[in-house]
Parts: sequence; C-alpha cells; structure tokens
Amino acid sequence: MGIFEPFRAIGYITSSVPFSVQRLGTETFVTVSVGKSWQIYNCAKLSLVLAGPQLPKKIRALASYRDYTFAAYGNNIAVFKRAHQVATWSRHTAKVNLLILFGEHILSADIDGNIFIWAFKGIDQNHAPIGHILLEDKFSPTCIMHPDTYLNKVLCNFGTLVQRKNFTSSRAGNQSICCCISSPALDVVAVGCADGKIHVHNIRYDEEIVTFTHSTRGAVTALSFSTDGQPLLASGGSSGVISIWNLEKRQLQSVIREAHDSSILSLHFFANEPVLMSSSADNSVKMWIFDTSDGDPRLLRFRSGHSAPPVCIRFYANGRHILSAGQDRAFRLFSVIQDQQSRELSQRHVSKRAKKLRLKEEEIKLKPVISFDVAEIRERDWCNVVTCHMDTAQAYVWRLQNFVLGEHILKPCPENPTPVKACAISACGNFAVLGTAGGWIERFNLQSGISRGSYVDMSERNSGAHDVEVVGVACDSTNTLMISAGYHGDIKVWDFKGRELKSRWKIGCSLVKIVYHRSNGLLATVADDLIIRLFDVVALRMVRKFEGHTDRITDLCFSEDGKWLLSSSMDGSLRIWDVILARQIDAILVDVCITALSLSPNMDVLATTHVDQNGAMFTGASNDESYGSGKEIVNVKLPSVSSIEGSEDNDSDKPIITPSKVAHKSSDRQIPDLVTLSLLPKSQWQSLTNLDIIKARNKPIEPPKKPEQAPFFLPSIPSLSGEILFKPIESANEEKDREAGRLEKKQTRIDLVASQFVQLLQSSADMENFLAFTDYIKSLSPSTLDVELRMLQIIDDNDEQELDKRPEFHSIELLLDYFIHEISCRNNFEFIQALIRLFLKIHGETIRQQPKLQDKAQKLLDIQRAVWQRVDRLFQSARCMVTFLSDSQF
Repeated sequence: MGIFEPFRAIGYITSSVPFSVQRLGTETFVTVSVGKSWQIYNCAKLSLVLAGPQLPKKIRALASYRDYTFAAYGNNIAVFKRAHQVATWSRHTAKVNLLILFGEHILSADIDGNIFIWAFKGIDQNHAPIGHILLEDKFSPTCIMHPDTYLNKVLCNFGTLVQRKNFTSSRAGNQSICCCISSPALDVVAVGCADGKIHVHNIRYDEEIVTFTHSTRGAVTALSFSTDGQPLLASGGSSGVISIWNLEKRQLQSVIREAHDSSILSLHFFANEPVLMSSSADNSVKMWIFDTSDGDPRLLRFRSGHSAPPVCIRFYANGRHILSAGQDRAFRLFSVIQDQQSRELSQRHVSKRAKKLRLKEEEIKLKPVISFDVAEIRERDWCNVVTCHMDTAQAYVWRLQNFVLGEHILKPCPENPTPVKACAISACGNFAVLGTAGGWIERFNLQSGISRGSYVDMSERNSGAHDVEVVGVACDSTNTLMISAGYHGDIKVWDFKGRELKSRWKIGCSLVKIVYHRSNGLLATVADDLIIRLFDVVALRMVRKFEGHTDRITDLCFSEDGKWLLSSSMDGSLRIWDVILARQIDAILVDVCITALSLSPNMDVLATTHVDQNGAMFTGASNDESYGSGKEIVNVKLPSVSSIEGSEDNDSDKPIITPSKVAHKSSDRQIPDLVTLSLLPKSQWQSLTNLDIIKARNKPIEPPKKPEQAPFFLPSIPSLSGEILFKPIESANEEKDREAGRLEKKQTRIDLVASQFVQLLQSSADMENFLAFTDYIKSLSPSTLDVELRMLQIIDDNDEQELDKRPEFHSIELLLDYFIHEISCRNNFEFIQALIRLFLKIHGETIRQQPKLQDKAQKLLDIQRAVWQRVDRLFQSARCMVTFLSDSQF
C-alpha cells in the first residue's frame, strides 16, 4: 500500500435490499444493507450500533435472529455473530435472492427455484443444510412468507399464483406478484401485484376478502399490517408513495405522497405501537407515527443520505465535517465522528411549499450544486458558504451555524443574466466573487448581499472580464489579488480592491478547472490536453508540469502545506504529485472512478466521491512507504462502511470510527535521503535527556516528618481458638539473616530485569537484526531505560587488563554497535538521538579511557555526520525551491 489506504465509507443508509427487524428485550433493531456490507440501527433514535465487514459481492437478501445476521451474496450466505463472520453456507448453485426466518431455521431461495433449510444449532461446526425443496418448473420466487400457526408451511409466489406447501393454491389476479405478508388475523394474507392491486385473501378457504387498488401507477412493492389494535394496512409502491388502508371500512384512509423519492423497499409496523418504518432505494430509512386527530401519519424520525451521487465535497471544521453537494439537489453536512450529527441543510420550508403548490419537493428544491466555496472564519457572523447551481443565473448563500439557506440571493449582471459557473470567498470571509458563463465577474458583500463592483477588461468585446465562460476564480490570502480563468485558456490577475487588470497570460489550450493555494501562491490548472500545469501568479510563468493521466481529469486538491497536489481522473487513477521535487510520488487505481476529492487539513484522511456511488469514501493515511513512480500504480478496493481495523474485530455496541484513529503500519522500506521517526510521544523521548531536571523538580521540599509519639503495639500470632498469643522476640542473628535474604532476593530480581535487557541486546546482535530490541526499549518508560543504562556502569575500573573481559564492557560495546546500525539505517531517528545523548552522559568517561570503545565512537560520529549532511542538503534544496517559488526566480 502507498501513502493512502482504504479506511471507511460514509453517507450510506440503505440500499435496494429489504431490511430485517427484530426485537431484543425492550428495544427494536433494524438491519439494513449498504452495498457489500450491512449496518444495525437502534430504532429508539435510529442510532448506528453495529457495522459489518465488507463482503466480496453486493448483498441480495438479509435476515437476523438475536445476535446472528445472515447476508446472502452471490451464491453464498454469510453468517455473522455480531460483527464476526462465523460461517459461510455455499450449497446454492445460483444467486440467492430470498432469506426468511423460520422458527430456529433459515430458508434460502435462489433464482433457479432451490430452497434450502439451515439450522441455527451447531453453526460453527455444521455448514450443511438439513433440507432441500425444488420448486415446480424451477421458477424463481419473488417473495416467500410463513403464515402464523401453519406448522412447517411457507407461501411463495408462482407467477400469478401464491403456492402453499402442501399443494393448496389460490389465484391472485392476472398480474405478477411482487410481495406478500401475513396479517394478525389467522389464515389471512395480503398480496401485492405489479398492476397496483392488493388482494387480502383467506388461504384456508381460498376466498378473497377485499381488493384495494392504488391510484398511482406502479407496482405494490411492500406491505405491512398494524398490530396495535387499529385495522390498518400500509402499502408502498414503486413511485415512493405510502398508502394507508382501513380494513374495517374497506377504504383508503390516508396517503403519504412524498414519503420517498424512489421505490419503497420495506414496510414494518412495530409490535403494539402506532409506528411504521419504511425504507427506500433513495438511501433513507424513515419512521412514521399515527398520533394525529385525523389519523394521518407524520414523520417521527429518519436517517438519509444522498439519493444520487455527490459531485462536490470539501472538509470543514478542521476535518470534523464534510460538506457535500449531490445530483439529488441536496446540500449536506456529514460528520466524520458521529453519524447522528449528519444532516441536510434546510432550503426553507420545502415540504410546506410543495404541499401548498401541489408539487413534488424535487421541483421546489434548488437545482444541483456544481461548485461551492466556504469560509470558516465568519461562521458565527453571517452566511459563510456560497453555491453555484446548474443552469442558474444566481448564486445562493448558506449559514452553516443554523444549517439553513441564507436570506440573500446573489445575482451578477442582472441586465444580461447567464448561469453562474464559478465562485470564491475571500480569505477574510467578507466578499464572494462570482463568474458566469457569459464571462462576467462580480464581487458581492456576503453580510448584506450587495454588489461591490465588477471586474471589466476593456479589451474584451463583450465588456466583461472574459469573452467566454469563466471556469474558475480565486482570491489570495491578503485580499490583494483576484485570479480568474476563461475557457479558452486565458488567465488574468486583477487588483482585488480596485478591480483593475494587472496582468494576463495564455496557456494555449482550453481550461477545465483551476485550484489556487493561498499559502504558496501557486495556481494549478487542468486543460483538455490532460496536463496539469502550476503557475506562479506573480511571476506569470509556469513552474511545474505534471503528465500521466490518460483520461479526463475530474478534480484537483492541494495539501494544507502546499507540498502535495492530488489529482483524480476518469481513467480510475488517483495520483499524488510532490510540488517541490516536481515528480509523482504515488499512484492509486480504484475500482470506480473518482469524481471529487478533498484532503483534510491534518493530511491524515482523504475523502473521495465516485461514479454512481451515493456516499463518500475515506482513504486514511498509511505509514507504509511504498511510493509509486510514474509507471507503478497500486490497485486499491473501495472501503466499506466501517474501518478496516474495526470491521472484523469490532465487537462494541457503538463502533463509530473516527478517521484520526487510523492504525499505522510499520515498514522496513526507507525513503531515499530521508530519516524515519519513531512515532513515539514527544514527551517519552524528550524525557530521556531531561531526567535530572525532572527528578530535581519532583524532589520534595521537606523530608517526611516522624510522628511525635509512635504507637506501641505487640505483634501477635493468629490462632483458631481466639486466644491471643504474642510473637516471641527473635534473636539479632536471625534478624540479620532474614534481612540478608531479603536483600539477596531483591538483588536477584534486579539482576533478572537487567539480564532481560542484556540478553535481548546480545541475541539481536548475534542475528544482526535489532528490531526486537528496539521494540523492547521503546516500550520502556524513560526512568526504567535510565536505570537499565546505569546498571552497565563500570565502577571499580582499577584492573585495566581484565576490564575488556567484564560483561558490562561487552554490553557497552554492543550498544555502540546498535547505535551505529540504527543511525546508518536512519530508523527511529529522534528516539535514537535522545538515547545516544543519555548513553554518552552515563558512559562517556568509560569510552574516553578505552581505545577499543573510542574507535567505535569515532565510527558512530562519522556516520552521524554523514547522515546529517545528507538530510541538511535535502532541506537546503527544499528551502531554495520554496524561495524560488516565492521570489519567482525560475
């Protein structure tokens, strides 16, 4: 893996698979599918409590029983106990499309008409089914159901029939059957058909009780009976409408016309509660409560994401949130820490206006966002987000503090309105600059929404900023310059306040996108020749050129420090370019092409959106240093809804994964000419050099005082009789022997601890691999490591001839070899530097007196000097490069 590795996907609520509901104790849980994974929500607040690992294929059916979750994918069925996969059932030879809970068994049906029966007991040992049924003519059932009190019998559809095992059938119209459900009344089932009709049927007497017909076109895709005493039947259609039928009056009671934006997948009335849950292919789960005087349901709570793929994303609030705009006309704020905080920004009473005008909510909402900019500095003062919308001649502002659309509408060039194509907010957060398809650029005050003038190039024939569409605008960090780019490849630099043209230059080909980095003053441009060019806007010249993409480039993103430039393309690749070194340092090939990307301010998480994906993917930073060249591309799978580290091993009740908790992996590969740090806390290696100061600071001011009158007591011996027996006075010799024994045991324990340090050092030196020894000393506290080094001191060094034969001398020699090896490999650099300083402080005098140790110390000094010179030379070139970029001396 390279710089980034798959981490997590957010924004997925449910996919096109019916959910599974179960009740555990006093709480109800719903299991939903999200592509190749599944999630469990607590219905009390629709809070996420568990996320499953990613499967090889998309889930086609779900079932749940207590702690077990059953997910059908392809020809297999995966069995999970909480988040751990405990078994895989693979007897089917065709795709499994139905799962049903049948007592203590699971029934699975595939598209060839095979039904297998699986038992719960002995899941870990037995992976074979206990029964098999082959349906007539190998037909593919679309629904299967178990009627209450019918022992060992299930109902499944047979074209236009509902067939019951054994051999009793009932006709349900001339249209194909889409769903069937059992009612609280015995022997009664409801069947939904593709022509919009609902047949309530008595299967015991094979008689039809009542038939309902949907007024809206489309099939009946989901049904549910109420169990709280009210004779209600809820039905959902392919148009997203939920109808409530009164069974006693045999008529329609109410209709939820805008329940969902897509086909209804599942409906479920909670047991003995007036609450209905629904799910749809629009990536949402909603709960409706029947508590109004007229009996109509109202929305109680819901969880939703983008119903269409997002096209623009950006990190916000120091990487804690992500702003996302999708093709579903929604502008959303996703929390990367707590999923419950994710929400859609309000567009001011869309539902009420849609009901009043008798229109759909989609027709009332603003058109899809094509570009937006945000300034966090003015969040509490006024609107701090501006958005451009598809084929819209005005821009809109949003107030993120209240999650609502702002009151001002920005309309550039009202005399000749054209769609707004680009926007940018100044660094101070006071102004918004808009560029239109007609080449007009205008500046607005965000607080008042008043125009503050336009940018006009008198040499243009249309008296605007550009003669063609403006593809991008940007402002510098000091409100001095404004940069704009036209579609024909002309880039212009304007005086921000005076609105006068200062300079311009042409690229020579059509521009698609520009990205400006305020800290280093570099402008990245994307042209239709698939080349990324970097320009210095002050020097008006190109400073870098990056080539490698083979298809349309979809997005660009600078890192916070400006040293990296990330680009994505429709060729499926994500490439990371080093601006200073002017080369590609990594390349990733994903399964689905990236459409937008954003790097967090901490540079630890990369968020991406993909073609036909309704959620955003996280790619966490990795410490694996396998950098790519221009020819080497790493294939990476898209992440699942949970982190890689937490998906299989997470067994907690609320596995909300924070992106900052990405696990780092150790690597043996080294970046040329650079050093690798130890990733230890700064306090741990800094304390090694300041132990004397810490001990002096922590020394007590006054010694502990003895009590004025020591309590007198007589030591006694415990006895079973309860009689007090006083302990006899021991002789002085016995006390001395006992004390000597204690000291000997204490010294033995100290020797054992020291021997572990020395033995591990000796074994690592023999194997010429100090990895185990490094991990051991990194796990020690600074005070313990100080004691270990001091125990190797040579105190009585009068006999110089026998000094080199002492074990302490040999250990010091091995430590010098260890330091030479680590410095030459440039591993754990800051930790080894601190350790060498402490080592020389303790054993410096011994090294000075021994010629053999002096030679090793000289070798260590030479290697240390060479490594520092190499690192310093690299940083000098980097500083010169930054100076060249700032002074424009290219």
